[in-house]
Amino acid sequence: MIRIKNLSLGDFPLLLAPMEDVSDPPFRMVCKEQGADLMFTEFISSEGLIRDARKSKAKLDIFEYERPIGIQIFGSEVETMKQAAEIAASVKPDLIDINFGCPVKKVACRGAGAALLQDIPKMTAITRAIVRSVDVPVTVKTRLGWDDQTKNVIEAAERLQDAGIGAITVHGRTRAQMYKGQADWSLIAGIKNNPRMHIPVFGNGDIDSPEKALEYKNRFGVDGIMIGRAAIGNPWIFKKIKNHLQSTSPAFELTLQDKAAVCQRHLEFSVRWKGEILGILEMRKHYSNYFKGIPFFKDYRIRLVTEDSYMELVSLLNKIALMEVVAD
Repeated sequence: MIRIKNLSLGDFPLLLAPMEDVSDPPFRMVCKEQGADLMFTEFISSEGLIRDARKSKAKLDIFEYERPIGIQIFGSEVETMKQAAEIAASVKPDLIDINFGCPVKKVACRGAGAALLQDIPKMTAITRAIVRSVDVPVTVKTRLGWDDQTKNVIEAAERLQDAGIGAITVHGRTRAQMYKGQADWSLIAGIKNNPRMHIPVFGNGDIDSPEKALEYKNRFGVDGIMIGRAAIGNPWIFKKIKNHLQSTSPAFELTLQDKAAVCQRHLEFSVRWKGEILGILEMRKHYSNYFKGIPFFKDYRIRLVTEDSYMELVSLLNKIALMEVVAD
């Protein structure tokens, strides 16, 4: 049984990564229904939280059915991060996650996210301040290092554990790599095999199939896997992986009707949470991913991304479900 402090997550938990403009409550809902064991909010700016910025505060919306759920925050200053963690903890998530891994310029070039891999003492100070200021478990998501010359994640993991975190997730790339090239899990295994480490170690990066999930579980010995981009338009990847890990289970088959039904659930909650206009607008980025690889789909896709009526969209999705195509 994998535990983060007093939080039980099962024998090999599957985590949904925090993804900006993706991991909102509607997306998290369908991932939860399709087998995700632990999910996180989109990353939230510490500066935005303490300034009471509307967009940052909206990201604090969490729901009982999502539990266990973590709120992820990012920032570059100890006091600001401490205050933001206290605000996040006030909505009673199951844990607070610190983003020490985001590689994008608007975050890293302001000294936050992956930039803090260049300053482990400051990273540790931020973590210790947050651990001391909240009464829920604190976890960290990070990367291998800033670049190939500074892969310092094993040292960082030790220091963060000493600061009191309950688990660590490592993306198998450096900041310099962004999302390019192949993720290297060897250093993630190095953290897991470090005799000083006693907290759960989760791996992230390039897990896009049940077969790869099983291979990396056995090869690198991690306590669980975090899945990000591979879940976009494919929330059932969690259920597929669990099915594959349980070798006695029958093969998991997914029909086009299944895909359309999950997409409709996503749309339904998007409209309920954001209102019809914004809910419909923000769903448009998801349709191509839900129905990727479906032949003769172009006309339907155009209609999905231009239609403004919720009921018409539901009707379209029902028609798609009846297409004589077997989904991959």
